[in-house]
Amino acid sequence: MRERGLRKTQTGIVVSDKMDKTVVVQVDRLVKHPVYKKYLRRRAKYKAHDETNSCQRGDRVVIRESRPLSKTKRWQVSQIIEKAVT
Repeated sequence: MRERGLRKTQTGIVVSDKMDKTVVVQVDRLVKHPVYKKYLRRRAKYKAHDETNSCQRGDRVVIRESRPLSKTKRWQVSQIIEKAVT
């Protein structure tokens, strides 16, 4: 059987878990400005598939790229690094 290529992974924090089997993960990154050399904080939100509904708001998770699962969902939760303190 042929192996798949390496898929992109991102680490972020779950900001919403109101949907069924879907979480919204916010990924923060630092980008250096080309002229001023100052580091800018950039963020992106990704919808990720959570089959068991085990993620909750505030969890730190690793998401990996997958095939399109819906109109806006192209990521899957691969592991929960740290559970939120509630």
